[in-house]
Amino acid sequence: MPRLSLYALAVCLLAVAAAVVSFVRGSVLIGVVWVLLAGLSSNMTWYYLRRGRAARRDGGPVTG
Repeated sequence: MPRLSLYALAVCLLAVAAAVVSFVRGSVLIGVVWVLLAGLSSNMTWYYLRRGRAARRDGGPVTG
């Protein structure tokens, strides 16, 4: 698993936890921001995973 995808996954999990805490405390606007950040980092995770798999399949260097 490429390093950048692990970082993006960690950010995604932390953003989801922060969103849950925000919603529980009643701060809906901040919770929505955390949900959006979780969605962005989730997409980044999938992108870096596919990029790493494609680089390994094509025989190129896996950077990042």
